[in-house]
Amino acid sequence: MTALAVVFWVSVALLVYAQVGYPLLLIAASRLAPAPGAPDAAATPRTSLIVAAHDEAGVIAAKVANARALDWPRELLEVVVCSDGSADDTVARARSAGADIVLDLPRMGKIAAQDRGVAASHGELLAFSDANALWEPDALARLAAAFADPRVHYACGQVRFEGSGGDNQEGLYWRYEMAIQEAESRLRSITSGNGAIYAVRRESYMVLGELMDHDLSFPFSMVKRGRRAVYVPAARAREKMVPTLSGELERKRRMMGYIWAITLEGGMLSPRGYGPLYGWMILSHRVLRYAAPALHLIALATSIALVALGRSPLYIALLAAQLALVAGALAGARLRVRALLVARYYVLMQTAMAGGLWDYARHGKEPGWESPEGTR
Repeated sequence: MTALAVVFWVSVALLVYAQVGYPLLLIAASRLAPAPGAPDAAATPRTSLIVAAHDEAGVIAAKVANARALDWPRELLEVVVCSDGSADDTVARARSAGADIVLDLPRMGKIAAQDRGVAASHGELLAFSDANALWEPDALARLAAAFADPRVHYACGQVRFEGSGGDNQEGLYWRYEMAIQEAESRLRSITSGNGAIYAVRRESYMVLGELMDHDLSFPFSMVKRGRRAVYVPAARAREKMVPTLSGELERKRRMMGYIWAITLEGGMLSPRGYGPLYGWMILSHRVLRYAAPALHLIALATSIALVALGRSPLYIALLAAQLALVAGALAGARLRVRALLVARYYVLMQTAMAGGLWDYARHGKEPGWESPEGTR
């Protein structure tokens, strides 16, 4: 086998392993792990629910009402809204809706606004949510129950997307991602959370800096400190999906700026404190996943070269398969066939990861954030 063929097969093997092999191995291993014990649903620590908001006048009152209606003793729940330089009447509507603390902050970025909210709050447990994410009544109780285990210092719930009538296949991706999260949580700890519904013990909250992100930074940082970060699928929230794939592409590309900053500068790549099992998870689910665009380009380039050199029909077939994926993605722009829409989503998300890296390499990541169009 030539060096060119070796490079081709290694790139293909890594792609298949990261997207299919790792989830299958992980889920199989998780089924051999001991079943988690029943959570202590009676625990009700004083909790601060912190919502960072930028120009969220259209949804903030509903969010505050949703928070106040949670199945949690009212005297033990503090609703904190951190307005990050809102130019509309987010602040006034949050106050009118009954938020306990409303911070009218200058524009500083989501993470910095959350830091200010934590500093102003008083809860033992810090819960976080987005302004457009509505929690089910028992969501906080389900989330808080995970902390009955003293090893757990971070827990995230399940977000369900509504309004999937467009061409965005994000809902399908999240079902895939949540199956992986559930298996990771059972075996050791999750490698990433989500911003719609999560909580952390106050003593474990970390001020990360404006270019970091809780969803990705908190789980692996907890593990490095000898703690667990878990997924609680019974703690559910719902939010609107970005209706178009072009809007999702823009959101993902912007989000990847944070992810590349955390991956390359935030300590994720350092294996210190992980242990073999969690190190395997980070390598498989994070590092190889983010390397997928480069692996695709390597596989495509080497297969073209192998075909040009007159190699076997196998390489012709494999090149045709790669081109068929791209052709399916292009066709998905016009034909609403599920397989084509999935191909288009996959190709454009690889493009978003590569675009995020390009943006990060050119000018780093700026702390600003915007609400994706159509999700409010």
